[in-house]
Amino acid sequence: MTATLALTIGLAVLIGVSLGLLGGGGSILAVPLLVYVADLPAKEAIATSLLVVGATSVVGVIPHARAHRVRWRTGLIFGLAGMTGAYAGGRLAGLIPGGVLLTGFAVMMLATAVAMIRGRRDADGRAAPHELPVPRVILDGVVVGLVTGLVGAGGGFLVVPALALLGGLPMSVAVGTSLVVIAMKSFAGLAGYLSSVHIDWGLAAAVTAAAVVGSLVGGRLTARIPADILRKAFGWFVVVMGVFVLGQQLPDDLRTRPLLWAGVGVVAAITVTVTVRHGRGAPEPTGSSARH
Repeated sequence: MTATLALTIGLAVLIGVSLGLLGGGGSILAVPLLVYVADLPAKEAIATSLLVVGATSVVGVIPHARAHRVRWRTGLIFGLAGMTGAYAGGRLAGLIPGGVLLTGFAVMMLATAVAMIRGRRDADGRAAPHELPVPRVILDGVVVGLVTGLVGAGGGFLVVPALALLGGLPMSVAVGTSLVVIAMKSFAGLAGYLSSVHIDWGLAAAVTAAAVVGSLVGGRLTARIPADILRKAFGWFVVVMGVFVLGQQLPDDLRTRPLLWAGVGVVAAITVTVTVRHGRGAPEPTGSSARH
């Protein structure tokens, strides 16, 4: 148990680095870590991940705020709308089997991986708005919050694209603002889970402390490492993790077949690659060719 706890805490640093650096990915790392390393039940792992990610995001937003990379009004409105959806998702999750939640979690991982690998086209030549339209922010916030509360995932890697695509916010500003939203939605989702799930508060505190350290490191690295390289590398890592989590939901007799695993991996890789190439092949609004 000591070795398992040490490994869990060590890997938890990566959760914080991901949040501080990319504005997302915390739950995508936290849930598999808590399920397959810390050996927590699925629902307890999702609830604990919401606590860890929420607390880590609160700390992680500090370096972004100091560097003026946060749109506070947009973040708070998106967060309030997201809290409504997240609380509803957390309550609804109590009625759904853990295996179904993990399957939904894995599908969400693969979907967000595609978004990360494809990247986002910045609005070249257009000034970034100071704040985004309130009605659209509320609608997107509720939808993203519902997904976050339900499966404990999709916070940052749905919020960041929404902020970047909705109003053309620069990547660094979308990352900083997303941390405000993630913190609010995570705590709301956690509140929904607490009515039906027990949390190991000692383990949660240890994992959170490690993730907080990682978030401070990630926040400092944001301006030093090319975001495109990090996003694509992390995207492929998430593809691998998503395939692994999906595989764990298969019956025991299928789960132990190497050829099946290899086939699923190949299909996932081909699907992501084709989707990415198709997205890049779409015409640019300005008529210019996509840059790779």
